[in-house]
Amino acid sequence: MSSVFKALADPTRRRVLQLLRQRPMSAGELAEHFPVSKPTMSAHFSVLQEAGLIAAEKTGRTITYRLKMSVLEDALLGFAHTLGWNLEPQEGARPPAANAGTKRRALKGEV
Repeated sequence: MSSVFKALADPTRRRVLQLLRQRPMSAGELAEHFPVSKPTMSAHFSVLQEAGLIAAEKTGRTITYRLKMSVLEDALLGFAHTLGWNLEPQEGARPPAANAGTKRRALKGEV
């Protein structure tokens, strides 16, 4: 878990994760968002990979990164447990994200 929090400690790496939430991106696409050198970005990608937060797929000369959300969720849940917080869903309750981003449509005859 400490490698995850080490990775999250840097604002550049947090921004990379935010970008990857939108969709998988190549190293070049990600690097365009930052005013740093390619070797510096490569170092950030390595830290994120070592923490298990991103996965890389190489096709030819292109490396595409994708977010591994389950690793981040597990780390945050583990951290919450160390603070004594119980974030497990209550029986019969839906997780908050279950309806996120969706609009409820009225059924015929509903007001």
